[in-house]
Amino acid sequence: MNTNYFLDTDALITVRDWLRFGISRMNQANLHFGHGSTNALDEAAYLILHTLHLPIDNLDPFMDACLTEVEREDIRDVFDRRVNQRMPAAYITHEAWLGDFSFYVDERVIIPRSFIAQLLHDRLEPWLDDPECVTSALDLCTGSGCLAILMADAFPNADIDAVDLSPEALEVAERNVEEYGLREQITLIQSDLFAELADAQYDVIVTNPPYVNAPSMAELPPEYLAEPELALASGEDGLDHIRTILKQAVVHLYPKGILIAEIGHNRDALEAEFPHLPFTWLETGGSDEFVFILTKEQLNLL
Repeated sequence: MNTNYFLDTDALITVRDWLRFGISRMNQANLHFGHGSTNALDEAAYLILHTLHLPIDNLDPFMDACLTEVEREDIRDVFDRRVNQRMPAAYITHEAWLGDFSFYVDERVIIPRSFIAQLLHDRLEPWLDDPECVTSALDLCTGSGCLAILMADAFPNADIDAVDLSPEALEVAERNVEEYGLREQITLIQSDLFAELADAQYDVIVTNPPYVNAPSMAELPPEYLAEPELALASGEDGLDHIRTILKQAVVHLYPKGILIAEIGHNRDALEAEFPHLPFTWLETGGSDEFVFILTKEQLNLL
């Protein structure tokens, strides 16, 4: 995208002007969406409202508001970073949402977008007999800490461990845990999967590990390449992390404990490699391809 597209903006005065301009530039640049919005209209509106410190869910009252020179320059800079640098919107605003929960994010962590969030909103019912009885839980590959924080909301009686290999990611997670006042409930641990957890056991383990295979990594658009490779890539077939998780999770679950895991588009490959495991695939976002559940007893079949 040529930066000349951003030179002639003097005629853009109102929010409506800048919204139209942003949509045009994003479409012209063939941007890739998927970090919170799915199209240029929603993303341009979000970036404008966030930049102007306005409610991000109510654009209409401000459409014909005239902008100051400083405000126009701020919006121009945001659109320039999104279009020319192909920076994901969440890294520009340092904000990502899962349902009603907002999280600080930057380039140290993958941008939250887990289907598991929908399941935690329902407190993993009907897969748990009584969510109030969950006293220990683990978020493996926690990244920004988002799923650990959602688990703290779903299971208020649980002590929660949030594990990640990246010390940089854990710095971001610590900020989010602090923001939600959950330092007493959530413990952050640097570990390569279960390696540093000794004999710890849990009622619930959730994990959204890296699962992108090598061919897909080679074809990722710039927006996804802006994220940490450590949080995306999982070997040639995308199964390196989940293989280890499946083999080791059983010793870290209490009797009747459950493992919830997200594995992207790898369902067929995973079922082919572990034909004796009775995966139950959970309905999330209109699909049953991405998240499975296994009990401790089922994992013992390995």
